[in-house]
Amino acid sequence: MIGVDVRLVDDYGEEVAKNGQQTGEITVRSHGVMKGYWKNKEATDEVLRDGYMMTGDMGTIDEHGYVNIVDRKKDIVISGGENISSIEIEGVLYDHPAVLDAAVIAVPHEKWGETPHAYIVLRSGAVATEQDIMDFTRSNLAHFKAVTGVTFVEELPKTASGKILKVQIRDDYWDKVGKTGRKVN
Repeated sequence: MIGVDVRLVDDYGEEVAKNGQQTGEITVRSHGVMKGYWKNKEATDEVLRDGYMMTGDMGTIDEHGYVNIVDRKKDIVISGGENISSIEIEGVLYDHPAVLDAAVIAVPHEKWGETPHAYIVLRSGAVATEQDIMDFTRSNLAHFKAVTGVTFVEELPKTASGKILKVQIRDDYWDKVGKTGRKVN
């Protein structure tokens, strides 16, 4: 965009490679970007760094400067040091004939740090098991991107405009497992 400086940076603020593969947070700088939050220095310091605004969007950039948005930063699953897009996994889940609706969140894992967990709404009359869904993702994605657990639900929480409320799904998950990451009876 004319007049806008766009960079994609890693967690250390270093620019990612312009190879269309390495994921980084999209940052922007221009005369149209805010100067800060009104009377909230902490929030301002969190999103404005080195003159750039941290958008919270994750993406890749190729050698021509084209940016591909892959996910929101808070929705990325970091498993064994690999960044996994929840959107990519959800796209595969929607290809399963029994899946009507799907959402993927990161859940704690002792070995990998986090792994993808799917919340699934099945189509009317359709049948699928947790193992069916896990096997489907394993056969259609790199193995480290496959879901390691599935929760079947009647419906996913959504906004009035139909956007899935992943924050509510994450909160519900943590309410069920407690702070230790183990299921609470």
